[in-house]
Amino acid sequence: MAVEIVTVPDLGGAESVDVIELSLAQGDKVAIEDSLLVLESDKATMDVPSPHEGTLVKYLVADGDTVKVGDAIAEIETADSAVAVDTEAASASAPAPASEKSAEVEKEVEAAVATKTVAEPVAEPVPESSSEQLILVPDIGSDNPVDVIELSVAVGDQVEEGDTLLVLESDKATMDVPSSHSGIVIKIIAAEGDKLNTGSEVLVLEVSSLDIKSADAKSSDTKSTSIESTEAAQAPEPAIPAPASAPAPKAAPLAQSQPATAPADNEGKASSDVYAGPAVRLLARELGVSLEKVSGSGPRGRVQKDDVNDYVKSALKAGPASAAGTGIPLVPAVDFSQFGEIETIAMSKIQKLTAANMQRNWLNVPHVTHFDEADITDLEAFRKSLKDEGEKRGIKVTPVAFLIKGLAAAMQAHPEFNRSLAADGEHFIQKRYCNIGMAVDTPRGLMVPVIKDANEKGIWDISADIMALASSARDGKLKPGDMQGGCFTVSSLGAIGGMGFTPIVNSPEVGILGVSKSQMKPVWNGTEFVPRLMLPLCLSYDHRVINGGDAGRFMTHLVKSLSDIRHLSL
Repeated sequence: MAVEIVTVPDLGGAESVDVIELSLAQGDKVAIEDSLLVLESDKATMDVPSPHEGTLVKYLVADGDTVKVGDAIAEIETADSAVAVDTEAASASAPAPASEKSAEVEKEVEAAVATKTVAEPVAEPVPESSSEQLILVPDIGSDNPVDVIELSVAVGDQVEEGDTLLVLESDKATMDVPSSHSGIVIKIIAAEGDKLNTGSEVLVLEVSSLDIKSADAKSSDTKSTSIESTEAAQAPEPAIPAPASAPAPKAAPLAQSQPATAPADNEGKASSDVYAGPAVRLLARELGVSLEKVSGSGPRGRVQKDDVNDYVKSALKAGPASAAGTGIPLVPAVDFSQFGEIETIAMSKIQKLTAANMQRNWLNVPHVTHFDEADITDLEAFRKSLKDEGEKRGIKVTPVAFLIKGLAAAMQAHPEFNRSLAADGEHFIQKRYCNIGMAVDTPRGLMVPVIKDANEKGIWDISADIMALASSARDGKLKPGDMQGGCFTVSSLGAIGGMGFTPIVNSPEVGILGVSKSQMKPVWNGTEFVPRLMLPLCLSYDHRVINGGDAGRFMTHLVKSLSDIRHLSL
C-alpha cells in the first residue's frame, strides 16, 4: 500500500480560492475522477477530482480554508502499485542482471513493505506536545536589506498560520510577513527600525506537535511516495513559505488606533498616495472604504487594518446615509417571524457577489433601455433545417448562437459598443477583440461564461462553445478564465416567457441585450397582415458612453441581421 498526497490543480488564473465543501469522509473509498472537495473563487465554483483510486486517509484542509495551486488537500491510500513500479525501475536501471543486486533490491522492498504494513494499523493518537519554532523572513525577492516599519504581534499573542507578524518596507513597496505556523509568541527578535534580509530571524513561537505536522504536510505536496521520499518525510526540514497575501491578522497591532471620528490625515490625497500596505489596501477594497478618508495611526501616519475597521464602525454608528456611502437610506431590518414561520437561508458566495455587483452597477451606471423586436421567421426555419446535421456533429444549434453572431457583427459595425470607460473618466478604452458573455442560470447562482473571439467564429463553432460553457456552468466546473474578458453580454429568458425586461449593464461593459420569448404576431406587409415570429429585444446601455442615436443604429443593424441572416455573411 502507498499514501498519495493530492494537491490543488491548475485553477485557470485564480490566485487563491475557498474550500466550501468536503465531499467525502475519512475512510471512504475513492475512484479516479471522484470529487474530493469543492472550491469557490470570486466568480465560479469547481470540483477537485481525485487523480488516484483508493481510500481517503484524511483531509489536509478544512471547510472555509483558503488554498492556492499546489497546496496539499488530502491523503489517499492506494494499492501497492507504487512499490511495484519502484521495483521495476530499480531493476531496469541496473547495469547488468546481477543476482546479488537483485537480492538486495528485493530485501529493501520487502523491508519497506513490512515496515509500512506494521505502521499502517497503528491508529493511536499521538500525544500533543509543544516545542519552539523559529520564524524566519521568507524570500523577499531582493538581496538588499529592508526596514521593519511595524510589528503586528506582541509576546503572548496567539497567532494562526498566515497571520501577519510584521511589515517590511523597501524603496518601492511594503510587504507583510506571514506566520508559517500557528502558536503563541514567546519571543520577538526583530524590532521596528531593524533592517532584515531573506532568512533573518523574526520571532519564536511555541507550537504544538500537531501544528508542525500540519505545516509539514502542506510543504510536502509535490513529494513522491517512493521509499526514498517516505524516509525523507520522517525527518522533515522546516519550510519557509513564499510571500503571499495574508488574511486579516487576529492579533491586534502594538500601536493603538486613533478614534475613527478624528479628521483624516489623508484628506485631499488619492488612494494610491496614502501610506498603507497591500493587506490594508485589500481590506479597504473589500469593505468599500476610500483610504484617503481614513486617519492612519501607524508609524509616520501609516494606515493599519484597525484604522480601516474603526472607520467602518464609526460610519455604521453615524447613521444609514453615512453607511450606505451614497446618501441612500438603508432598508430597515424587519422581524419577519412575527408574521409566521420563517427559515433563514445562507447566500452562496456567488449570490453575494452577484447582489453586490448588481447594486454597484445600478448605482454607478446611468442606464437607458431601448426596446425593439426582430422578425425571426426565416431564421427559425433555417435553424430547424440544421437539426439532422447537428445530430451528426453532436451539436445543438439554438437561437442564442445567431444572437451572438449578430451581436458580434453589430459591434464591428458600431465599435462604440466595444468600448469601456477608463477609470479616470476622461478616456475610452477601445477593444480590438470581440468576446461576448452569456448569462447562465445555475443552482449556485447566475454565471456569465464568455465566448472568445465571437466575430471570428461561425454558427457551428459558437453553438459548440455555448454547449460546453453552459454545461460547465451548471456542473460547477467553470474556471475563472472562462468568465473573464467579456465585451458585451446577452441574457436570454428563452422559453421561460415574458414580453420584455430591463437588464442591468455588466460594468465595465457598456451594453447588455435582454431577449424574451418569441411569439407569432400579425404583421402588415403592405397589402395584408401575415403571421410572423417576432422576437422581443431589450438593449440596456451606459449613457456615459452610448447615446440614443448610437443605440438606435446598433439595434437596427442587429434586427436586420436576425431578420435576414444572409446579412451575417456579408
